[in-house]
Amino acid sequence: MTVEAAMTGDSAIPLLNAAEARALGVEVFVEASAEAVRERLTMLIAGKRVLSWNPDRLPYDAGALVGSATFGSSPGADQAAAEVGVTGCHGAIAETGSLALLSKPGCSRTVSLLPPLHVALVRPDDLFFGMGEFFTARSEGIAGAANCTF
Repeated sequence: MTVEAAMTGDSAIPLLNAAEARALGVEVFVEASAEAVRERLTMLIAGKRVLSWNPDRLPYDAGALVGSATFGSSPGADQAAAEVGVTGCHGAIAETGSLALLSKPGCSRTVSLLPPLHVALVRPDDLFFGMGEFFTARSEGIAGAANCTF
């Protein structure tokens, strides 16, 4: 499975631990602006059937780019036909190269697991060195989520 992450910020590369991510087969793109993230996303999903988190749950105003996508509330057959899943991220753990995604309304777990390509839009505020830091910072969100997927 290929996972691609797009984010902004100069400090993103060392925090995400690109070597760990690449060892897992992940392509990492660091973009200089929200506009550049949207341009990268446009390139990655062009001509593909998209399964996405709800538009209002995507960072960088990327929701406008997935308006014709299938969402987690769509029929299962429509979701299964998706070629790419587009999500935000609740945590990117540098220590392990992991992404943390919390399932809640508008943030379906299926989006990151079902399509063969997952594009995660990661904000600098989502970057954590280790699991402990992530659990401490996101404890309320985790408590209110249906589950937490790494």
